Amino acid sequence: MMPAAARAAPPVDRLRLPPGFHVAVLTDRVPSAREMAIGAQGTLFVGSMSAGAVYAVPLLPGGRAGRVRVVARGLTMPVGVAFRDGDLYVSEPRDILVLRGIEDRLDDPPAPVVAVSGLPWRAGDHGWKFIAFGPDGKLYVPIGAPCNICDVGHRFGKLMRMNPDGTGREDVAWGIRNSVGLTWHDPGHDLGQSLGQPGRFVLWFTDNGRDLMGDDVPSDKLNRLDHAGESFGYPYCHQGDVPDPVFGRLHGCAEFTPPVLKLGAHVAALGLRFYDGAMFPHEYRGALLIAEHGSWDRSRLAGYRVMTVRFGADGRVASYAPLLDGFQQDQIPWGRPVDVQPLADGSVLVSDDLAGAIYRVTYDGAARGAR
Repeated sequence: MMPAAARAAPPVDRLRLPPGFHVAVLTDRVPSAREMAIGAQGTLFVGSMSAGAVYAVPLLPGGRAGRVRVVARGLTMPVGVAFRDGDLYVSEPRDILVLRGIEDRLDDPPAPVVAVSGLPWRAGDHGWKFIAFGPDGKLYVPIGAPCNICDVGHRFGKLMRMNPDGTGREDVAWGIRNSVGLTWHDPGHDLGQSLGQPGRFVLWFTDNGRDLMGDDVPSDKLNRLDHAGESFGYPYCHQGDVPDPVFGRLHGCAEFTPPVLKLGAHVAALGLRFYDGAMFPHEYRGALLIAEHGSWDRSRLAGYRVMTVRFGADGRVASYAPLLDGFQQDQIPWGRPVDVQPLADGSVLVSDDLAGAIYRVTYDGAARGAR
């Protein structure tokens, strides 16, 4: 790993935003930064992929970051982090680890202990896991397909939930190739009211489409789970309306839940969160922010941006437009967005695993034009 002092600062001046928005580097000392979670005392926790580390970043007044600590190291793809009741949960391919009372011990972190063991895993693709606690108090864990396209049976290509100690496991959704982003929305806010679901939280998630069907098919998806047991098509149907060349003869697309929105082929849509803050303009309230990691197998790059999905009064998608763009120029990427995390002050953090950085997006109403 390149020493911190030798890394070039991320060139944020290349990033483009709507008028009145601004972006700055919160920290560039988080190599391979992936999922983010906020602790009860205002600590930002960040998982990683290749670095095998979990970081703690104190969030200070004025949008500044305190000294970055490594609170766990030597782990296997600890991509996912989730905070609950003072404890930090961290994903590995087979297990979920927990660091107890972590915010009181940032300088002397506890050793991770196994909270959940024996998760389905097989050598291959998509073994890393984005994890999250739902409003029901359950830990949600996606189990990706260990392949580009294959018969996943009942062990893979699904979403599980369980108690924090791993008991009470159940499968709640099927037909999911690779979800690396889960979120819920408070029905007391704009979108939930428009959906007419008072008192009910709905799970939203991204899903990456298969490869080797060309540049423009199939699309990544934004999905919504309205009730346990829904299936979203993999490996039989892609993007809601494209039968798989091999498996499509076994089940038709009409048998599965279609996506809320097609996000584009190979954009690698990952972390997503609803925006309910007061800093951004009103039209962003209740909108969904999605980090697109970017393509690796397309003749022209796609993704490498953070997108905004806005909804109309009827709950349907009204628009899909960039919030933060410019992580690649002339087909050469310098950054890859992974996750988005709104803060209490209304600003939004974006993790970038290629630059090893966290950015903070703000709005001050001064329409200076996009950079």
